[in-house]
Amino acid sequence: MLLTGSAGCGSAPVVPPPEGPALLGPPPEPAGTPDHVRLKNALTGQELPAVEVADLSERLLANSHSTLQDQETMARLELLLLKALKGQDKTYHPVLWRNLGIIHYHQKKYRQARQELQASNELNPRSARTHFYLARLFAHQGQIYEKQGKQAKSRQQFKRAAIEMEQARKIEPHNSLYRQDAQQVIEQEQGK
Repeated sequence: MLLTGSAGCGSAPVVPPPEGPALLGPPPEPAGTPDHVRLKNALTGQELPAVEVADLSERLLANSHSTLQDQETMARLELLLLKALKGQDKTYHPVLWRNLGIIHYHQKKYRQARQELQASNELNPRSARTHFYLARLFAHQGQIYEKQGKQAKSRQQFKRAAIEMEQARKIEPHNSLYRQDAQQVIEQEQGK
C-alpha cells in the first residue's frame, strides 16, 4: 500500500518498508531527502542551471548541522558548486562563492574559505550571511594568534571580526544570530 502526503505540501510519498528478501538490495534513500537525491543526480548527468544550484546549496546548508556532518554530501555539494561556477551565468556567483566558502570553513580549510567569502562579498556586499562567516573566520584567526602570543595580530583580527559582525547586523537587524559577538560564536562552535 502506498501512502502519500497532502497535495501541495511538497512531501515525498511514504512507502512502507519492504519485507523478507527485498531487504537484501541496497538501502533506500532516507525519506525526506529529495535534495540529497537531486544533488547526487546533478553530479551524475542531470545538469542544473546556476539558479537551481544556488537554491539547492542554500537549502542543504540551511540545515547545516546535519549536512555539515555528512562528508559525502559536503564533497558532492562542493563539486556541484565548483561546476556551476564554471558556467556562463554569473548572476548567482555571489551565492555560489559564499556557499563554497561556508563548506570550506566547516572543513577547516580557512584560507580557501576566506578567499571564497571575500570573492562573494566583492560581488554582493549586502549579504549578511557572508559578513557573518567572514566574522567567524577573523575571530578564529584571532584565537590562533592569541594562542601563539601574538597579541597585536589577535586584536586586529578580533576588530575585523567585530566590523564584519556589525555589517551583518546592519543588513539583518532582526536576526538574533548576528547580535552575538563573533568570538562567542566561535566558542560555542568549539563547544559542540
